[in-house]
Amino acid sequence: MRLRGKLSLLVAILILPGVLAAQTDDLLARVWTGVQQSHTKFTSICGAVTETRTSKLIAKPMVLHGKFCAEGSDRFMLEYPEPSPMSIRMNGDTLNITADGKTEVMNISGEERHAESDYANENSIDNLKKKFTVTAEESSRSFELRLVPRAQGIRHRLNYLVVKLDKQSFLPRSVEVDGKSGVNSVFLFDITSENAKLPEDTFEVVKTR
Repeated sequence: MRLRGKLSLLVAILILPGVLAAQTDDLLARVWTGVQQSHTKFTSICGAVTETRTSKLIAKPMVLHGKFCAEGSDRFMLEYPEPSPMSIRMNGDTLNITADGKTEVMNISGEERHAESDYANENSIDNLKKKFTVTAEESSRSFELRLVPRAQGIRHRLNYLVVKLDKQSFLPRSVEVDGKSGVNSVFLFDITSENAKLPEDTFEVVKTR
C-alpha cells in the first residue's frame, strides 16, 4: 500500500466519524452513537503514536514512535522524528506529506471529501455496506471493528482494516492496516490531552499555488 493511501485511511479513522456507521444491529448502533457523542465532547485530542510495520520484505518489524493531534473534522497532524523524520499535516482541503526533506502538497477536496460525504449523510449505512463488510466485537475495555473491502477500488489496495475504540471515550486505541503490498501497520495511540487550545502552527501547511 502506498504511504498516501495508508495515511488517508488513518486520517479517516481518527477524524471522519462517519466511517464507523456500518450496520443497524444493536452493537454497531451503540458504537455509532458513542462515536458521534465523542466528536461533540472532544474538540481536539493529542498524544503519542507507535507504529509497528511488518512485511516479508523486511527481516524484523520496524517500530516508529511519534506524536499526533486532531482537531475537528479537517485538521490533523502526525509526526515521526526518527529514525527517518516524516510528518503529515492536513488543514482543510490541503494535505502535506514531508519525508526525506521533501514536501508533497496535495489537494484532498476530491476523493477524500467525497468519501466523507458518503459516510456522513443519512444514507451512510447503505453507502458503507456497498464498500465494506463490517463486523464488531466487544471486550471489557474496547470495541473492535473489522472492515473488509468489497468495492474493487479499495480491494486492490487493502486486505482489511481493524479499529479498536476505548469503551468509555470511544476514542481510538489502535488501528491496523493490512495492505495488498504485503505491509501490515499497527498504530497504537496514547491520548495525553483532550480539548486543549492548540497553537496555530500545529496544523500549518504549504498550499498549492
